[in-house]
Amino acid sequence: MAYYRSVGSVPPKRHTQHRTPEGTLYSEELMGEEGFSSDSSLLYHRGVPSAIVDATAWELPDQTRTENRPLKPRHLKLHTLFPGQDWKSADVVTGRRLVLGNGDVRISYVAAGAPSPLYRNAIGDECGYVESGEGKVETVFGALSVRAGDYVLLPRATTHRWIPAGAEPLRVYVIEANSHIAPPKRYLSRYGQLLEHAPYCERDLHGPAAPLLAEGTDVEVLVKHRGARGVTGTRYVYPTHPFDVVGWDGHLYPYTFNVSDFEPITGRVHQPPPVHQVFEGDNFVICNFVPRKVDYHPLAVPVPYYHSNVDSDEVMFYCGGNYEARKGSGIGQGSISLHPGGHSHGPQPGAVERSLGAEFFDELAVMVDTFRPLELGEGGSASEDPGYAWTWAGRGPLS
Repeated sequence: MAYYRSVGSVPPKRHTQHRTPEGTLYSEELMGEEGFSSDSSLLYHRGVPSAIVDATAWELPDQTRTENRPLKPRHLKLHTLFPGQDWKSADVVTGRRLVLGNGDVRISYVAAGAPSPLYRNAIGDECGYVESGEGKVETVFGALSVRAGDYVLLPRATTHRWIPAGAEPLRVYVIEANSHIAPPKRYLSRYGQLLEHAPYCERDLHGPAAPLLAEGTDVEVLVKHRGARGVTGTRYVYPTHPFDVVGWDGHLYPYTFNVSDFEPITGRVHQPPPVHQVFEGDNFVICNFVPRKVDYHPLAVPVPYYHSNVDSDEVMFYCGGNYEARKGSGIGQGSISLHPGGHSHGPQPGAVERSLGAEFFDELAVMVDTFRPLELGEGGSASEDPGYAWTWAGRGPLS
């Protein structure tokens, strides 16, 4: 779901002749979801978008996953994955490390200083949250400027590349779906407009403003796609540069949304996590916890109550401020907590008492709830704090 946009040169009516100044035809491409039955855009190429001159296997970064067994809550310190100056040679595509995943969604993390290769994910949409740094994402639709706090929504099969800028690493928390990612249906009218009770609106979504045209021959593009044994990759070579779109229009395109534009929903007593929801995909939701005034009932308890995730695993990425409920656990900037279904969790000891009387929480976190169990990727296993599970009890395992 994104509202209609028209960028660059398009003909007055779709599926009609659109010619170059020299009189040759542009190649019209429909990029659409759900087999011509959902959102789409029409792109007008100078070249032929299907033309390739080579195709070879591309070995993806490590995609292996291990079961969360024994079942326990886990704390992952993502900043340890790129120590020292390692980030300078990493890029957002080939440098990302798989942290958690299941059959519906994969969560990766990267600290990058190098431009990525051209890439597209043919499995599902990608949502990258920019923890820190800045840069741009060049796409077949045009370029997007990105900064700290931006969600970058990239529709399935969008050819793009990430280009960091500045002296600091571009740190990106990447959520890859096996489906599409969109605003929650309850925020939308039956025609797709964001409603008055939604915590953001179309003015907060920023798509490409102009075409991006590039020259080149024998241009490589990395493609992540489905294979017989799961996720796999192919390296295509195109005779001309895929950034050759002179214009496009429609409802399907990449865009950014900054977390600072999310308007928090609060109440007299503690509000449940769905009020923090920002996007959703098949079998998972994305929420964010932003700086906000907290509950104003005179006897309110501002931090969350203990709760059992009967139907979901809960993943919290801590990316700013101070998260009141987790004080004393070792969690800090760049941490992930995984609270799996079947485990009751909640505030650390003493957090409830400390929160009483609070009027404002200065915290920033991105949460992903999945409705199938998550497994640990190699990045998750490599960054784990082994003592986290015992922090509520104050002592370690009996063995």
